[in-house]
Amino acid sequence: MFRFNVIFVCFSLITAVVEMEPGADPWYVAAVYEHRVVLNPEPYVPLSRHAALEHLQRNLDIYEEQAARAAQQGAQILVFPEDGLHGFNFTRTSIVGYLETIPDPQQESWNPCTEPEKHVNTEVLRRLSCMARRHNIYIVANMPDRQPCPLSTDPTSSCPSDGRWQFNTNVVFSSDGLLVARYHKYNLYFERAFDTPPQPEIITFDTPFAGKFGLLICFDILFKEPTVTLLEKGVRQLIYPTAWMNQLPLLDTIQFQRAVSLGANVTLLAANIRSDPLIMTGSGIYTPFSATYHHAQKGDPEEGKLLVARVPVLDPEWSGQRVATEEELKSESISSVVADSGFCHSESCSDASSVPPSFTTFTSSMMYDTSTFVLLNDTRGKVHVCDGTFCCHLQYLKLPQNGSRELYALGAFAGTHLVNGRYALQVCALVRCAGSDQSSCGQIVEEAETKMDFILEGQFETKHVYPSVLASKMVLEDPEHFRKSADGRVTLKHSDMTAGLVTACLYGRMYHLD
Repeated sequence: MFRFNVIFVCFSLITAVVEMEPGADPWYVAAVYEHRVVLNPEPYVPLSRHAALEHLQRNLDIYEEQAARAAQQGAQILVFPEDGLHGFNFTRTSIVGYLETIPDPQQESWNPCTEPEKHVNTEVLRRLSCMARRHNIYIVANMPDRQPCPLSTDPTSSCPSDGRWQFNTNVVFSSDGLLVARYHKYNLYFERAFDTPPQPEIITFDTPFAGKFGLLICFDILFKEPTVTLLEKGVRQLIYPTAWMNQLPLLDTIQFQRAVSLGANVTLLAANIRSDPLIMTGSGIYTPFSATYHHAQKGDPEEGKLLVARVPVLDPEWSGQRVATEEELKSESISSVVADSGFCHSESCSDASSVPPSFTTFTSSMMYDTSTFVLLNDTRGKVHVCDGTFCCHLQYLKLPQNGSRELYALGAFAGTHLVNGRYALQVCALVRCAGSDQSSCGQIVEEAETKMDFILEGQFETKHVYPSVLASKMVLEDPEHFRKSADGRVTLKHSDMTAGLVTACLYGRMYHLD
């Protein structure tokens, strides 16, 4: 669980065509389910195994229904969220009744549905296995795992004093029920019930319909391990169960899910929990060329949501089939390269040298980080702002609707984020301020009326920069243009917005400074 809380794509980055079977379809159908988990009302109280199973079965019954629905719509893989079977807020001892020992698929082959007696006390694994087998679909679920560990007097030993590790775990079952992958979450987020694995795990699995997928969980997405290591190994299809608590203006669920898909040029299958009291909602199926997503609004019924979408195969090593061609991907793109918006008529408009040298700046808190801002006082103009030596540049044209006088600011932050996690950032953010006073800039805003054409640019010291454009009422807009240059300059251009601008952001992760 984590709290905070088209595009022009350089098609030279797109995977080359692999013509193994010219007639094969280079697409597959994926599904994610945003689940309203049936919670244990007293998670701090230990339950017997029998009582824990009764609770687990209530969520498994919902999973069964959604697996049937996804299969009926042609889905070949279905992703359920983090904590979706058991819930959260357990202690190390109160979760014990929910634990199952999950064998390592890299060490043994096991189909829990057809070999139920091979491992005892594995009722959840058997139910998930039979679910996948019954509906002929790959299933990814999240559950708690118990693994024995060697007790030691060595003070550096990671084995807890009770002689077992407890892990937040993804499991993957093939369409015939075989357990094909197990991944232990490495970056925990205030999870008292679980241990950090002794070493980060880089776990992938292969499918006959789309090749290789990589696994991560929730807070993992903000860190090098396992996310960046998976990317460096050439994995371009990521599966992402999460229990993410939204926080604007930079890390709403769908905002950052989309940003990672675009910035890393990958497919991300993201399934979140739905819980209004915990500000949890936001799931999607994202590729570099399309986005199918759901984000509940205030007043919406608190219920689950199944998303199903046709997805291009991106695995460059997919054998026996072929990945999508550039032309096919362009035809599926949710938007295309848009003509110049009229506020910028030359490449020099985004050149930092053309930006006036100084502006009146102020500081305000954004995502708990003291950021430096400059106001956008005019209808159009060029502004820049620096936090130390890190600078952000903006050229903009405001398009107010209905006489709106909303306040906007350009913010920069370079440093180590310290609240609810510790990690190094460089951020350029164009934000709608929450009120008419500059002190409100960087605060939570969900709606806006002012549309804007803009070019946002920063000179980053990392290649890991994730772009997002979030419009009013949690609507995603794909940038008209997003480019990373070899010298570290990153440019985000957008125009012709469909709704008012809440945030446009270049979110740079300085993994090497963590």
